[in-house]
Amino acid sequence: MTADQLKAIVPFISPFNLNVCTPLLNAAFEKYQINTLERQRCFIAQVAHESGSFRYTKELASGMAYEGRVDLGNTQVGDGVKFKGRGYLQTTGRKNYGLASIFIFGDNRLLDHPELLEFPENAMASAGYYWTTHNINEVCDYPSTWTHVWDKKTYSRFQWLTVKINGGLNGYDDRLAFYQKALQVLI
Repeated sequence: MTADQLKAIVPFISPFNLNVCTPLLNAAFEKYQINTLERQRCFIAQVAHESGSFRYTKELASGMAYEGRVDLGNTQVGDGVKFKGRGYLQTTGRKNYGLASIFIFGDNRLLDHPELLEFPENAMASAGYYWTTHNINEVCDYPSTWTHVWDKKTYSRFQWLTVKINGGLNGYDDRLAFYQKALQVLI
């Protein structure tokens, strides 16, 4: 992936983030086996949306909405704020920070220093962690006509990919717009 290609897909990426993220994306493609055009298109579309065109590595909201969310491992007072979304795919919750920390660093440092996911290289590594551990490449490899039924609803391949990333279809139109640009650019 070149900087020109990334700029064509994510037109509002800043010049600084373009220079930082292009090599990080290429390294992530190799490390996390995002090694087909379709996998790359899907990854960029999801990451571009979740990060606001690579602008944010920390969720803008306070994180109070995650307070007490046992499903995220937020069992201690203050966990919601401390472990709010960070990284290019918004790792959220004490449990997920712990799992990401072991995957990325081989230790629990993110539990003491969650802000480390705000650094671009760690933000990309956390996106690669999620992509890998949730078998997102497998979804990308299905034909574009593939559908999945879950909770009595039928999802297209890209909709299901979005559900796996986001838990729902939040921001779906934006994600799809990035994906459609990627289809034109990455050929």
